[in-house]
Amino acid sequence: MQTANKILIVDDEEIVRRAFTHQLTQRGFEVEAKDSAEKALDVLTREWPGIVITDMMMPGMNGLELLAAIREMDPDLPVVLMTGQGDVPMAVKAIQDGAYDFLEKPFETGRFMDVINRALEKRRLVMEVRELKAARESSRGKVQIIGKSPAIEKLRQTVTNIADCDVDVLLVGETGAGKDLIARCLHEQSKRAGNHFVAINCGAIPEAIIESELFGHEAGSFTGASKRRIGKFEHAQGGTVFLDEIESMPLHLQVKLLHVLQDRYILRVGSNDPVNVDVRVIAATKEDLKQAYAENKFRKDLYYRLNVVQIELPALRDRQEDIPLLFQHFALEACARYNIQAPAPSKEMIQRLLSRQWEGNVRELRNEAEKFVLGLNLDLESSLMSSDEPASPNPGENDQTFKEQVANFERNLIEQELIRQRGDLKKAQEALQIPKQTLYDKIKTFGLNRKDYQ
Repeated sequence: MQTANKILIVDDEEIVRRAFTHQLTQRGFEVEAKDSAEKALDVLTREWPGIVITDMMMPGMNGLELLAAIREMDPDLPVVLMTGQGDVPMAVKAIQDGAYDFLEKPFETGRFMDVINRALEKRRLVMEVRELKAARESSRGKVQIIGKSPAIEKLRQTVTNIADCDVDVLLVGETGAGKDLIARCLHEQSKRAGNHFVAINCGAIPEAIIESELFGHEAGSFTGASKRRIGKFEHAQGGTVFLDEIESMPLHLQVKLLHVLQDRYILRVGSNDPVNVDVRVIAATKEDLKQAYAENKFRKDLYYRLNVVQIELPALRDRQEDIPLLFQHFALEACARYNIQAPAPSKEMIQRLLSRQWEGNVRELRNEAEKFVLGLNLDLESSLMSSDEPASPNPGENDQTFKEQVANFERNLIEQELIRQRGDLKKAQEALQIPKQTLYDKIKTFGLNRKDYQ
């Protein structure tokens, strides 16, 4: 995230500009000085990563007019006014109009630095919240592979490498591991993304109608077939067909699927006229298909036809470092969906989550996050909630300020990285890409102890 560390000094007296520039530069701030309000407006934008300190009385546009112009551009950009004694009533009025603060000349260095630091902190918070919202908006509606574990990084890279290769894929993973999500990622990152993604659960469709569902039928082909029906494969023309629980497909239909994969055409039930289909097939299974064909439950030739590219999805218990991040993601989604505010994750919560086996994998974790947000799982909730951050079931009750929300976000990121790096501060600092001293200061502020994560 961008750091707000810039200070724009606006004063028509050169000696004042030089004095402030020297003083603030010596303290590590990035300073820019202008001798008029008009020149200041030339460099200011809504993305200006800092604050403005301006004299009240200047030739041309004065400090109050500059304040009004800045407020129109960005009402969240802090403007500090410097005033003479006779200008105090005017400065008070300016505060009411949106100025951050005013400094009455002459002012003490301590007071000056306190105002600057508070104003910059406000600007940092505003910019961080904006970045978070922008990131959320940019990812809205898109499928995300969430996690930082080596297994997930490898999976993400594999998806990127093969997404645009027009090859059929077999996904293998336990129940709830996210096979449907990976299938959607493969579709969305491919050249087929503009066409349909058609998901079919082979285990949920009755055997009597599954052939018609997949390939369609002609009018009169069976009782109740009053008109022609287009099947899933035709509907997905140019796109992707996702066959979930492929191991549940009846053996007689596996033969027809094999021909579709080889010849790329289908026959509607009751028709002899082939219909060419341009689709990519992604199949998914939670079973060992080699064992299945050894037991004559799955066709060997279909297995090898599907298994051109196989992607194995890791179980959640094999990537524990992703659990806190996933839980927080699902909790935030639930909060947005139900318009509820939930407490931030605590260390006790994280430890409890890490200790579970998660037989239902990511799906089970999502369910627990929703229960936690809704206050339905009282045992989990009582052990996970921070004692100083009670749940707020009613919107608007105990609302957190921008500063508190960002602090919670920062604390969670740092804590998750400490878990992933097993308390190694150097590795955590490198992964978070923040200065070492900043990390140490925040660990102290949040009361974290690296030994707890070793």
